[in-house]
Parts: sequence; C-alpha cells; structure tokens
Amino acid sequence: MAYPLEHHEVTTNGIRLHVVQCGPARGPLVLLLHGFPEFWYAWRHQIPALADAGFRVWAPDQRGYNLSDKPRRVRDYAIDQLAADIIGLINAAGEQTAAVVGHDWGAAVAWHLAAHHPDRISRAAILNVPHPQVLSRALRRKPGQLLKSWYVFFFQLPWVPEALVRLRGWWLGRKTLRGTSRRGTFTDEDLALYRAAWAQPRAMRSMINWYRAAGRYARWLSQAGRVRVPVRIIWGEKDAFLKPELAHESLAFCDDGHLTYLRATHWVQHERAEEVNEILLDFLTSDNNTN
Repeated sequence: MAYPLEHHEVTTNGIRLHVVQCGPARGPLVLLLHGFPEFWYAWRHQIPALADAGFRVWAPDQRGYNLSDKPRRVRDYAIDQLAADIIGLINAAGEQTAAVVGHDWGAAVAWHLAAHHPDRISRAAILNVPHPQVLSRALRRKPGQLLKSWYVFFFQLPWVPEALVRLRGWWLGRKTLRGTSRRGTFTDEDLALYRAAWAQPRAMRSMINWYRAAGRYARWLSQAGRVRVPVRIIWGEKDAFLKPELAHESLAFCDDGHLTYLRATHWVQHERAEEVNEILLDFLTSDNNTN
C-alpha cells in the first residue's frame, strides 16, 4: 500500500465525524459511505486500491457509528441530516464536487445526494440498495420484499432492538453478518473490530435510530427523484435482504445508469473485492461512463 491510513476528526453539519483518509492530498475526492452495522472498515479492500490509483479517499464513520458523534434525537438521523454531513465533508476537503460510493444505508445517502445535490456530486456508485422510490414501491406491492424487510419494522420498537443485540457479546450482530454472507467473509479478527465499534457508548442505539428516522420521516426518504449524474449500480444477486430485480428497476430513475450483477451476497464489496474495485476504478476514471 503506497499511502498510509490517516485518522482525522472532521467537523461537519454541527457534529464531528471520524474520517479515515488515504491517497494523494490533491487527488480527486471519493467518499466511501458504509451501511449498517458497519463503519469505515467496511471499505478496507477498496481504500488502498482507490488511493493507489490516485484518488483522495475519505471513508467516514457516519453519524452515530463507531468514533463519530452520536446525536440523541431520532430526528437527527433523518436523511436530510445524513446528506448534509457529506456535503459538509466535501466542503471541509476544500472541494466543490466529489464522487460518492455507498453500500447499504450509505447507498441510500448516496442516492439522496445524487438526486438532490447534482451540483456537488460528480457521480455515484451504489452497492446493494435500490433507488428510494423503488424500495418504497416494493414494500407496498411485493410481499416477498416486505417479508425480507421485517427487521426494519422491528427496529421501530423503542429500547428492545438494541438491548437484544447486546446479549451474549453481540451474538445477534455476529450471527447476522456471518449468516447472510459467504463462508469466511468475516473473520474472527474482523468481528472483534465490529464488536468494539458496536460497544462504543450510545453507538447501537444511534445506528438503529437511522431506521427509526426512516420510519418516522419516510416521506423525506422517498422524495429522491430522478438522478442526472452518472450512476453505477453494483449488486450482489444473493442478497438476503433485498430482491435482485430492485437493482434493475432503479435504472429507470437514472439518466445515465449502468448495472452489474455479481455472484455475491449483500456484502458484495467484501466478497468480490477485486471485481468491485475494478468496476469502481473504471467508473471513476471513465469520461463517458460506458462499460
């Protein structure tokens, strides 16, 4: 690895985020946005590849996660606040625009940014989360997707989800990661780091508050409209949480969208790291976004 990992605290949108930075100081800025229940470490396979290709990579612990600030109100985790955090990071980097890459909840933030802030987002790579309107429609019209999303409704309960997840040394979190991924994806060493992140004060409650805010402010989440910046969707077709056709349906909301299915689970950037890195580099360096 040509560049070291740099750990910084960056002030944005009235809070402090822990941000791992890597790559040449004046390289094009790429923001990597993790999902639930991860943290910056979700991108450990992508950070060096992008940095070595000349990009300045910022991988934050998003608000509520790991070493970043953890506001107490559910309202603080509504999608407009999550997106404002990332705009603030772009400002803090001294840039007008940046590319964003998001997985899971990070992909939901990336969709919102690309739809609402095309003047600040040059392009967006989306991993295993559909366009918000596609997901909203699927929850209403596809019983199979509604069944897969049972945990979203469970997370609306107060106190109970975070109390349950803490039991037996975060057994449920560890079981979920390993039970929904290919064998060997998450090592014992990886899970030890995840457990340490989950055990940060107020972390698990804050992480689950993303789901609570989505339930309470669903209208804001689904307001994302047409996306005019280039979009590249990468989708692990064996996703335990989301039906694969939602990826294809999301292309209808993109002026310039392309989709690649990979034989992987929801945790596609872990399981197919080399292929994901190759797709990302092609997308981020291509002038016309063709494959």
